Amino acid sequence: MLFEQYLPDYQKWFLSQGDAARPTYLKCLQAIKQHMPELLPSYERVVDLAGGGDLAARLLSLYCPPPYVSGCTQAVWTGDEPVLVRNYDYSAERLDGLVLRTHWNDQSVIAMVDGLWGVLDGINQAGLAVSLAFGGRLEVGSGFGIPIILRYVLEFCETTSEAVKVLQRVPSHMSYNITMIDRHQRFATVYITPDRAPVVRQVPIATNHQGKIEWPKHAWATATLVRESAAQQILANIDATAEGLVQGFLTPPIYNVRHERGFGTLYTAVYRPETASVQYLWPHSQWSFDQDEFNELQTKVIYSSEQSL
Repeated sequence: MLFEQYLPDYQKWFLSQGDAARPTYLKCLQAIKQHMPELLPSYERVVDLAGGGDLAARLLSLYCPPPYVSGCTQAVWTGDEPVLVRNYDYSAERLDGLVLRTHWNDQSVIAMVDGLWGVLDGINQAGLAVSLAFGGRLEVGSGFGIPIILRYVLEFCETTSEAVKVLQRVPSHMSYNITMIDRHQRFATVYITPDRAPVVRQVPIATNHQGKIEWPKHAWATATLVRESAAQQILANIDATAEGLVQGFLTPPIYNVRHERGFGTLYTAVYRPETASVQYLWPHSQWSFDQDEFNELQTKVIYSSEQSL
């Protein structure tokens, strides 16, 4: 079972600051009931499948988890065929490496998974695509890990405006930039933080800062401004195309190979709202899925400081 395979690493992470640093099961349950009540049946089912233990229930709630930091670049294209393109930049050792197609709440969802059932990026059958990038701030507060918030969004929202409303009311324990686009080409990037009100911006690009640099060391290490500028230049080109944007994400400086520093591009995802489909790209291979055609696959990707094979 997947939970049993991943449990040792997740348990080590979840308890890295001590058991007392994590909320009790009752607090986790109350938080889900208060902020994401529609997700409660799915949460209870996942907990049951994981054995129903206290630790599993607390971990799977992703409420007030330990802090974690990643990179990422994401951009939307609103031309003839809208797309959301994203690079996930992180340590390969900390990637679940799992794509799931689920149908839990009358909504089919394809997503790259984190936290065993949370979402790093994904798309639902309504054509709503979402993606996260770390917001470049150190503050940690009381709230949910962003992967379960994005799971909630894809399970119960169909449009960008609905997703924005969720992100404005559900608390996040850290700062993230959420970029989304729906089938009607409506897009937004939402800056969420644990200590400030969410900011909704009509910008098509997000990297790892929220308008200004607030953590200079991280900004320099991840080249957030360089990646943002590269994506802006692609979109500003009068001859820009969706496929040109995708190729830009497969090319430095947006594409990163600094895997020895825990900051390499682990995959590129291309979400297409019109067909509710996705492509996961690596330099020498790719997967394509839609809501009707989803066959189980397995591949091995070797990451190095020179390239991903």
